[in-house]
Amino acid sequence: MIKTGSLFTQVLFLVDRNNFFRAVHQWDAEKGAKGFRCWNQFVSMVFSQLAAADSLRESCGGLSTAMGKLTHVGLKQAPCRSTLSYTNEHRPWQLFESVFYDLLGQAEALANQQKRCFQSKNPLYSIDASTIILRLSLYDWAKFRRKKGAVKLHLMLNHQGCLPSWAWITDGKVHDVTVAQMLEFEPGTIVAMDHGYVDYDLFGRWTDQGVWFVTRAKSNMVYEVVKTRELPSRGNVLLDQEIVLTGPKAQQECPHRLRRIVVWDEDQQREIVLLTNQMDFAAGTIGRIYKDRWQIELFFKAIKQNLKIKTFVGTSENAVKVQIWTALLCMLMLKILQMRSTFGWSLSNLAAMLRFNLLTYRDLWVWLNQPYQTPALGPPDGQLLLFG
Repeated sequence: MIKTGSLFTQVLFLVDRNNFFRAVHQWDAEKGAKGFRCWNQFVSMVFSQLAAADSLRESCGGLSTAMGKLTHVGLKQAPCRSTLSYTNEHRPWQLFESVFYDLLGQAEALANQQKRCFQSKNPLYSIDASTIILRLSLYDWAKFRRKKGAVKLHLMLNHQGCLPSWAWITDGKVHDVTVAQMLEFEPGTIVAMDHGYVDYDLFGRWTDQGVWFVTRAKSNMVYEVVKTRELPSRGNVLLDQEIVLTGPKAQQECPHRLRRIVVWDEDQQREIVLLTNQMDFAAGTIGRIYKDRWQIELFFKAIKQNLKIKTFVGTSENAVKVQIWTALLCMLMLKILQMRSTFGWSLSNLAAMLRFNLLTYRDLWVWLNQPYQTPALGPPDGQLLLFG
């Protein structure tokens, strides 16, 4: 007798059902619902992501062929395509955002038990944004250029566990700095970012609050060198200067003393000019902090390769946001599975192997640790179909 649900069923157990229904009540998400509940929508969209379905038709068809394996999660009937399309368009995407942050707490608790990715007692975050191009004729609400539409996924990555700790979705025209100004950090936090976030008013405010930033300096930055620091005997640091900004507006917005550090990038054979307000760390440490910013680029690459956020199964703004928040949720699920496993999965391999075995009957936690030694559970009493 099979005593466990499918791997997909067990993955869904990561989501606290009580917290889910509290979020449903908070957003009044089932107002006017006629039988198709928010949990059914959630299960369908998570299945669509983990199974890499290319359309709602594929997702609903896949659920229809596996109904006996989904009774453990309360899905008694697979949705039809039109029903799922309608709910994605009309039920609030904020429900999926709330579930994301609830699951994030579980992921962060696991990450805090692991060795720090970057050896510093200070929390390290990266912020960046990824533009997803859309057809303007289908997504006329996603303003970007005259003939192109786009949405932007703005993200903050916690380097302890490489977890997405904050996200915001806008149309493609919203500037990265505009979103960065919404963020608040605890004193002592280090924020790494590319030169697209250079804003001296923001830097002045963060310095006043005790928040440290590391970024690339713009080539047209106007400054005066106050002090040149001694360079380490080894490493890739070429220059370490203390500067003040001398541009009229920049000086007013950020009157603090900053550091300008030039490091040599061996991989790209080029100099990188860094700007920071952290005056105590070694110059080599500042360089390593900026290099570690590459983790957020890898995160965007991973979510685009392993989940569905480049093509969408709905054209309304609400449906697009539902799909993106579901993808972020699924990334947290994969991260939790990765951190709880002793096998040493890469994220892409875990996503692929889970997709291949999504509806097989196995104990999830045994399979995670021994994926190639854990056979699927078969019919009761060893009954097999023989062909001959």
